Amino acid sequence: MPSVVVSSTGLTKRYGDVTALDRVDLEVTRGSVYGLVGPNGAGKTTMLGVLAGLRIATAGSTAVDTTSIGVLPDTPQFDRWLTGREVVSLSRNLAGDRVPASAVDDVLETAGLIDAAGRRVKGYSRGMLQRLGLASVIVNEPDLLLLDEPAAALDPAGRREVLDLILALRGKSTVLFSSHILDDVQEVCDDIGVLARGQIMYQGSLEGLLNRFVLDTFVVKLRSGAEDVEQALASEPWVKNVLVEGDKKVVVDVADVATAELRLVQVLAAAGHRVVSVTKGTTSLEDVFLEVTR
Repeated sequence: MPSVVVSSTGLTKRYGDVTALDRVDLEVTRGSVYGLVGPNGAGKTTMLGVLAGLRIATAGSTAVDTTSIGVLPDTPQFDRWLTGREVVSLSRNLAGDRVPASAVDDVLETAGLIDAAGRRVKGYSRGMLQRLGLASVIVNEPDLLLLDEPAAALDPAGRREVLDLILALRGKSTVLFSSHILDDVQEVCDDIGVLARGQIMYQGSLEGLLNRFVLDTFVVKLRSGAEDVEQALASEPWVKNVLVEGDKKVVVDVADVATAELRLVQVLAAAGHRVVSVTKGTTSLEDVFLEVTR
């Protein structure tokens, strides 16, 4: 059974009258990639700050079973007169002789910055600074990486490079990163924690999240008159929610799939709606995320 490298129990953090974290119990297994997701203001940055020792909890406890930690803030900043290579070299020096000098250019290459390594960072874009920060964090191969929105400022190509880098760390380091980009989380994470209003709403595998909160949905296309469908379906006990998209498309969330298969078209036809097609909807991580955090 994998060991736990990061955990918290009843972790609470208040800023005056504002509760940023509310009795959070977190558990991250060694060698995994853990995605902490939630809307802006959910408490993700505060959570990482407490785990990194940069913020003091109001109540509760944390445990980090390693002494080798790398921390990347959401907006890394460096002395403007240094070159990219010098920034990473300074970080490498913290490890002494354990990390060879050649690792500097290796991580700059991995981060897509080798061509800009000799330039002063005052000329770097925000996305380049983000990748430089990541290179500085991983050059010493820490056992635990705490990354705050590591791909948020990047273009699609830059995001791809960062995600590939995180994937390459799986099994070598434990990675805990926060994000509101659900596609990124779905692509690289082993486990996920959904944070909303300072509380963990779900924690576990991504597959478990999708299975637990799967929405039984039918997508109905009509000849016209979709705006009147909600009234036609409102009294049906097997209907949970009706979302009208334009004049010809309706998304129906149902509590009983078997009954919906028998009754959906009947109800619509009886109300005078001409049904063009009915398809079973699929559940995306975004659908589940909205369901969990509402």
